[in-house]
Amino acid sequence: PKNLGMGFNDFKEAIAGLPPAPVAVELEDMVKESKATAKEKLWLRKNRGKKKEARTADELLSQKNEQGIEVVQTILDMRGPQVRVLTNLEHLNAEQSDKDDQIPMPELQHNMRLIVDLVEADIQTFDRKLRHEKDSLEILKEERERLCTQVTNQKRQIDSLEAIMKSIEAVQRQVALGGLTLEELANTFITLQTQYREDYKLYSISAIALSFALPMMLEIFQGWEPLLHPLRGVDIMGLWKGLLQGDDPVDYSVFPEAGTSGNYGSAFGNVPPYTQLVMEAVFPSLRFAAVNTWEPRDPEPILRFLETWEKVLPASVLQNVLEHLVMPKLTTAVDSWDPRQETVPIHAWLHPWLPLLGQRMEPLYHPIRYKLGEALRAWHPSDGSAYAILSPWQTVFDSGSWEQLLVRSILPKLMGALQELVINPQSQQLDQFHWVMAWAMAVPTHHMAALLEAGFFPKWQQVLYHWLCSNPNFDEVTEWYLGWKCLLAPELLANERIRRQLQIALDMMNQAVEGMPVVQPGARENIIYLRVTEQRQFETQQQAAAAAAA
Repeated sequence: PKNLGMGFNDFKEAIAGLPPAPVAVELEDMVKESKATAKEKLWLRKNRGKKKEARTADELLSQKNEQGIEVVQTILDMRGPQVRVLTNLEHLNAEQSDKDDQIPMPELQHNMRLIVDLVEADIQTFDRKLRHEKDSLEILKEERERLCTQVTNQKRQIDSLEAIMKSIEAVQRQVALGGLTLEELANTFITLQTQYREDYKLYSISAIALSFALPMMLEIFQGWEPLLHPLRGVDIMGLWKGLLQGDDPVDYSVFPEAGTSGNYGSAFGNVPPYTQLVMEAVFPSLRFAAVNTWEPRDPEPILRFLETWEKVLPASVLQNVLEHLVMPKLTTAVDSWDPRQETVPIHAWLHPWLPLLGQRMEPLYHPIRYKLGEALRAWHPSDGSAYAILSPWQTVFDSGSWEQLLVRSILPKLMGALQELVINPQSQQLDQFHWVMAWAMAVPTHHMAALLEAGFFPKWQQVLYHWLCSNPNFDEVTEWYLGWKCLLAPELLANERIRRQLQIALDMMNQAVEGMPVVQPGARENIIYLRVTEQRQFETQQQAAAAAAA
């Protein structure tokens, strides 16, 4: 009102302005509603029907499993006058929030929440213990089954060992009485191997069988001459190979020293029982025969023995025979071999060893090539024995060594034969040409082509040129040309250099038939050579003059 001070008599003026925003009104309503809900008296009779649903232990565990693993821990809140016990930081300020929201009896509600949290924690703890006990029970069941299986297997092994020991004791008594043959002994151990296959390997029963069989084997092979009677004892050794070695030569024995017990074990070290049997019963006789009676130039006896015993001899014994018995004898024989005096070619008694020795024969090849080269110094191409001696070595020597031997010892002699060859269409002697063509399969094609280019085609083409210049009978010329062409090996006819030389002859024949002047073979090449030579000399003189002027 007019002339009154502001706020006189608590007068409230009307405030002119905009109405409150709708958002502010809604916010105030929400606050009032929340306060009304907080102040609701749940302890009144009319509000008792508003109960929360209770959860069972299974539902609680299911919910916790869905939420994931939660670590339950005890928290002491010492911020107030009294110590509070919490299990979750979520309820750390729950009591103060209840007071601020004016919830009735906040202390009681806090205690109830605490009791619920502790009960939940106990339920989860008991659940973990229960699952641990169930897992332990399953593990114990599996361990019990494993131990039962192990006991059963050990009982079976004990029964098997007892049966094996009884059989071996019976064999020992029969051997002592001398009434057991080697075949009967083998049948006994075949029965043991068939009935107790795993135990036979595991406990190295083969070593025990060897101790019984070895003395009898020594009696069988006493005084034996293996190169004369290679079939002796093969069948019985094949029988004992299956007993002492079996399908797998690897030793699975839990007593590996059992294989080396006795006198034979100390001599040959830790080797399989069957190998020991062969080394003591068979190898001594073979070594004596190979060292004292076998002649390397006659490989048949020892090769026949090795072929007969191929399936019976262990691989280690075969390698021992080849390296320590065969190779030394062959080396000595090659050192004493003289190709000019020997009547039996060396390949006849060395090449049969190639399938067995292979690359181990390489040290023998160098002295053989050297001696062959020395023997070929006095050789003449008319002697066909050189080809018979050398040609079998073409596939044995490496290509470089073979080519070197031919270039050094054979090609010069063949060139001499071509130089002796006289080309005479009236009365042709082809001996020298046949001597050369006999080596066409042994000499590499490029060497043979070069040989013919240098020693044969120049004078052959000159004879053809003079013949064509004297009005010849062209039928005779054609027949003469085809006759020489048939004498060339197919490999040479396919060579480009040989075809070029034959084409020169055909060109001269065509020129003569057409009445054109026949170009002398080599004349064009000689003119070109002279022209190039003169050109180079002129250029050299000009360069010298220019250098002197400078």
